[in-house]
Amino acid sequence: MTDAAAGTPASPPPSPWERERPARVHVAPARTPLSRERVVEAAFAVLDRQGLEGLSMRQVAAELGVAVSALYAHVGSKDDLLELMYTRLYDGFEMPEPDPRRWQEQVREYARSGRRRLLSHRDMARISMAHVPFTAELLPHVEALLAVFRTAGLPDRIAAEAGDLISTYIDGFVLEEGMWRDRAARHGGDGSSLARPDWPEMADEMQNYFASLPPEDFPHLRALAGLIVSDSSDERFDIGLEIILRGLASYLPDSAAGPDQDAGRAPDAT
Repeated sequence: MTDAAAGTPASPPPSPWERERPARVHVAPARTPLSRERVVEAAFAVLDRQGLEGLSMRQVAAELGVAVSALYAHVGSKDDLLELMYTRLYDGFEMPEPDPRRWQEQVREYARSGRRRLLSHRDMARISMAHVPFTAELLPHVEALLAVFRTAGLPDRIAAEAGDLISTYIDGFVLEEGMWRDRAARHGGDGSSLARPDWPEMADEMQNYFASLPPEDFPHLRALAGLIVSDSSDERFDIGLEIILRGLASYLPDSAAGPDQDAGRAPDAT
């Protein structure tokens, strides 16, 4: 007799193929190895979402799903990470061979591409301003820009300052754009537009205010009321860059303008 209740069907014996089948083994999905590149990409994700104030090694580790200690096998510190992020912006960027006939156009393209690089991630202008570009990876770019200025014929003293001048202009301009982008996000926008969210209304208010000033006290503000404000960041950037380029061009040896050209000295501040 069996212990099974009457009428209960007996369990069938294992089939031949089941007897040959190996036991199931749970295999965890392969984990992508942590690398410096992955750490930098995660840092950009945190930066774009939370801004520079919210970027920390702990947040980057959380983005990657690892312990904070794991990051230090690839980056030495937060400052090291910020430098790597800044350097990453130059991946794939190459300056053209210096052409003295096109030096201004080459600098324009350098400045515009620099602005695009900084705008590609939130708060990169702040990171740029805090990190000098004299690392092994970035020195070739500095060398190439200086070559453009010197090949054009700018005096050495002016060429030495011109690169920093252009970089400072780009950083400052993009920093302002970032502040307006953050303001848009705080007021319900998505922060993706570079246009100032309330700029048309603000521009009208400013123009009307300038135009209403007493003409005997503010003749120039009244006269330029319609030109002081612009709703195009691209236009503002290009005009500012043109002012800088024309100033640099005045130092060329064959230019009639610009003091102290032969000596290669900047004019006195007085």
